Amino acid sequence: MGFYQQLFRLDGKVAIVTGAAGILGSEFCKALCNSGAVVIGIDIQEKPLNELVNELSNHYGDHRIYGFVCDITQQGKIKKTIYEIIKQFSKVDILLNNAVARPADFNSACFLEYSLTTWREVMSVNIDGMFMMAQAVGKHMLDNRQGVILQTSSIYSLLAPDHRIYSGGEYAGKAMGTPAVYTTSKAGVIGLTKHLATLWAEHGIRVNALCPGGVASGQNKKFNEKYSSRVPMGRMAKKTEIAGPMLFLVSDAASYITGQVFYVDGGLSTW
Repeated sequence: MGFYQQLFRLDGKVAIVTGAAGILGSEFCKALCNSGAVVIGIDIQEKPLNELVNELSNHYGDHRIYGFVCDITQQGKIKKTIYEIIKQFSKVDILLNNAVARPADFNSACFLEYSLTTWREVMSVNIDGMFMMAQAVGKHMLDNRQGVILQTSSIYSLLAPDHRIYSGGEYAGKAMGTPAVYTTSKAGVIGLTKHLATLWAEHGIRVNALCPGGVASGQNKKFNEKYSSRVPMGRMAKKTEIAGPMLFLVSDAASYITGQVFYVDGGLSTW
């Protein structure tokens, strides 16, 4: 294998993925396994997490992916889980801070009626959980003076949603929308990313943010058409098109990149 090919490989790396059973999380786990990493999937949903672990173990072999059930809004549970991971694997090279909250009433009301309880529930995952995971894993990366943290944000960290495209949009039979708590939390991810990047750069830790645009995952035709009309490339993303840039950013091919915000959006943020 040539020098530049080797830069993109992750053989021998231990990677944690939060929100591992989700749409992007499961694809990230697959991509990491395919690139040679040992993958630690963390999710609060035990059944889909076990299904993912079984699926990828059957495809890539045993000892390539492991599942840990953990509620990342609970600091004690995070500390216990990371302790067990370090005890079993000795190190963590990569953290994909990817978990996102979408409670049942995520899109249930307009801004003026939005529940403070729901707001806090979303923030407890999207910001608090990300902070606590970076804190717990970062401690071990600092001890080893190396590591990569990649945090999943969104195009809505930069842009306000175009509310017009959501009219008539459905996902899993429910009306679609992007509430203010999502936009606010994803903007917060960028602030945390840049802060950690400058704080830990001298210790050999890189921290970046990945900002996907809309990913095709079962939205109805009306929404797909409206969203696609806003994108220069004229379509929504495939999951694999988000996983590819993720692999680059966590690999040694990106060894001089930190504190950056990568938009993977088909050109949407250009307009």
